[in-house]
Amino acid sequence: MKNLSISVFFPAYNEEKNITKTVELAHDVLARISQNYEIIIVNDGSKDATGTIANNLALKNARVRVVHHDKNLGYGAAVWSGIHSAKYDLVFFTDADLQFDLREIERLLVFIPEYRVVIGYRSPRRDPFMRLVNAWGWNSLVRLLFGLRVKDIDCAFKLFEKKLVADLPLKTRGATMSAELLIRLQRKGIAWKEVPVSHFPRSYGSPTGAKLSVICRAFRELFGLYWSGIH
Repeated sequence: MKNLSISVFFPAYNEEKNITKTVELAHDVLARISQNYEIIIVNDGSKDATGTIANNLALKNARVRVVHHDKNLGYGAAVWSGIHSAKYDLVFFTDADLQFDLREIERLLVFIPEYRVVIGYRSPRRDPFMRLVNAWGWNSLVRLLFGLRVKDIDCAFKLFEKKLVADLPLKTRGATMSAELLIRLQRKGIAWKEVPVSHFPRSYGSPTGAKLSVICRAFRELFGLYWSGIH
């Protein structure tokens, strides 16, 4: 895989206790599998020291770049910025919260170029009970509205060709981004490979997905997609 060229990015919001280790692990993994790689931190308007730490990491390592949002724009906006900031044709992203094993990116890479999109699913998912219930309800609703059949819509462990995804007319900028991405790929007839990946409980920081404001925005965006007629 040494000829592989890949951009890896991390959407990050208030991840000051996780971001350094996340980047160090990514560097260790990528240096083993590729000579051409970059690591992008998308600081989505963090209120803690995430932005400062990210800047220091970039100063120490030329392969690290930082994209800053002046204010918190939402998970989807961070993903969008990461995709369009990537300079290599192959793009991978995951969260900066250390809930995934970055070494397992190799599980996805083995299916390139047979598949242009490879997505992970958490097996098993290590989240609190209510988050699991909410995720089941969300997945069921997306399946009902759009016919999208995927094991783990919001699993933040995805690999794809940049051009394929960057050219999609993605409209959502909140938590609905992952669902919209897959819905639009499905509408284009793009097949993807699903791969089981490890998942771990969060040790530091707080998840934002359970916030009422985030949930309400996700439902507004999801039904906005449905009413736009892409189903």
